Amino acid sequence: MGQSAHRPVGRLSEVADYDIVIVGAGPVGAILARVLGSAAVGSEPLRILVLEAGPAVGRTWSDYQANVDHYLGSSIKVPNAPWVSSAYAPSPDVLDVRPLTPDSIPDDNGYFVQYGPLPFESDYVRAQGGTMLHWLATSLRMVPNDFEIRSRYGHGLDWPVSYDELQPYYERAEWELGVSANVEDQEYLGITFRDGYHFPMSRIPLSYLDEHVAGTVDGLTVTLDGEATELLVSSTPQARNSTPNPGYRPIGAHGAEHMGLRCEGNSSCIPICPVQAKYSPLKTWGLVSRHVEVRTQCVVSKVIYAGSAPDAPVAALEYYSYTDGLPPPATPERVTADIYVLAGNAIENPKLLLASEPTPNDNIGRHLMDHPYVLSWALMPENIGAYRGPSSTSGIEVLRDGAFRKDRAAFRMEVVNWGWDFITNSPFSDLESAVDKGLYGAELRAEIADRVPRQFRFGFLYEQLPDPGNRVFLNNGYVDALGIPRPCIAYDVDDYVRKGMVASQGLSESLFAALGATEYTRYSDSKPGYVTYDGWPFNFVGAGHLAGTHCMGTKRSNSAVDSFQRSWEHENLYLIGCGSMPTVSTSNPSLTMAALAFRSAEAILDDLGVR
Repeated sequence: MGQSAHRPVGRLSEVADYDIVIVGAGPVGAILARVLGSAAVGSEPLRILVLEAGPAVGRTWSDYQANVDHYLGSSIKVPNAPWVSSAYAPSPDVLDVRPLTPDSIPDDNGYFVQYGPLPFESDYVRAQGGTMLHWLATSLRMVPNDFEIRSRYGHGLDWPVSYDELQPYYERAEWELGVSANVEDQEYLGITFRDGYHFPMSRIPLSYLDEHVAGTVDGLTVTLDGEATELLVSSTPQARNSTPNPGYRPIGAHGAEHMGLRCEGNSSCIPICPVQAKYSPLKTWGLVSRHVEVRTQCVVSKVIYAGSAPDAPVAALEYYSYTDGLPPPATPERVTADIYVLAGNAIENPKLLLASEPTPNDNIGRHLMDHPYVLSWALMPENIGAYRGPSSTSGIEVLRDGAFRKDRAAFRMEVVNWGWDFITNSPFSDLESAVDKGLYGAELRAEIADRVPRQFRFGFLYEQLPDPGNRVFLNNGYVDALGIPRPCIAYDVDDYVRKGMVASQGLSESLFAALGATEYTRYSDSKPGYVTYDGWPFNFVGAGHLAGTHCMGTKRSNSAVDSFQRSWEHENLYLIGCGSMPTVSTSNPSLTMAALAFRSAEAILDDLGVR
């Protein structure tokens, strides 16, 4: 697969305020700021400005611990619990999601305006660090066939880059994020590594539950889609500190470097590691050149083009600089640059372009994807050490690709250490149930001590194909406190995904039986993400893996950006992030997003003639 032709912007301008303006201080913004901030024109560093809509959080040890305390004091511990959402840069919250009915569409409960037919259930954080502040840190590479599913399976879109082209950038991303894994555990379904490569750190040790499940599942043959498949439990690559390999020095906590040098097994990876052993973009921000200027609480509201022609270059950005608790500014400020980079997520990037004139490429906002996430849960006959360590340290990855993708969605399967937590509100619901049975004192303690450690679950993440009907759009009747249009979302889960759900449920039942576990899975039509297929009911939630909406491709008729994530229409505009992914396949997208950011950083330097 060839790369897009390079189209240089030209010499650095002495008229523009900056050489580069980056919108968004999340993971992409941090990587770009680190790479671009180390470049120079002669002896002069590049003039770089980063505008972040949300506040600065966790910059020091005490600031970070205040976020931990806020999480601990929250009555409902959802992903955004450690952070306070700004009135002028609100974040979506999973607590705002509710079932949609014809009478409630559109539903503007919360930041999103949901048009359905199903609610979009993922959230994100608008703050320096972005949504990687509360990610799980799963750092999987895509499998080679994921880059050409249209050619191989007749669905979705092919990528304009191949696995081999992206492989050196995967390595850079793994070393930037500090991924713990062993190469021999990750060589499956065509994934290869260059000779002599090793991850920055050795794999996170398997949990007691992982070893127990692997003892039964490894080598077990099951029948899926009419074919026999041999299963294998694989260690999950994760961006959290373990034992470093030669040449790598792990990054500890800000202001307390002795903390966070090893994962301590705190069971709060989502949303916040109390010792900072998990990677967050705050670690990269700590390494960014001091010459890079970062302004938080600056909401970019509009892209200004140099004329009304569809292919006019970007001339400026308008933004509001606000202070919480004070009235919003009456008028926006402007900033100019040679290169503009939108480094937000797959909802905020298209929202900004759709709020600007002229009307952008028709692919902007379309093909919104996530990983619908379905759980099944059971009770083991013996204690398996539930609620210890990271949420998931292993999974069954060998089911992520195969000829079945011509008919139904692939999925990856997590083995989850955190029992039944948010599914049944355990262990609180177990306590209530035991009290309702009349237990108290020693009998109550014995009941909880027996039941809770035996809980476990499987989690299934399904690939979702790019569908132009799943999209982000605007309705000027819905605006935020600054008068900026809020994101409207149309979203559904098609039969391709639902067939994958049926296949996973059959597998789950087989594995529970093999493990001697008693299944307790129950799905309810009163929950927001309720779907059925062929008589099978399911509840799904969002995985927080927002993708699509400005997909990359080989020409402007089938995409919004080229393979370097550069706008087809506007020569000095880049849209960098998961929104550029043509397909989401089955891997958590953060590692691929980081790899693409490193590749785009090189293209930006080439544009400016300074690499």
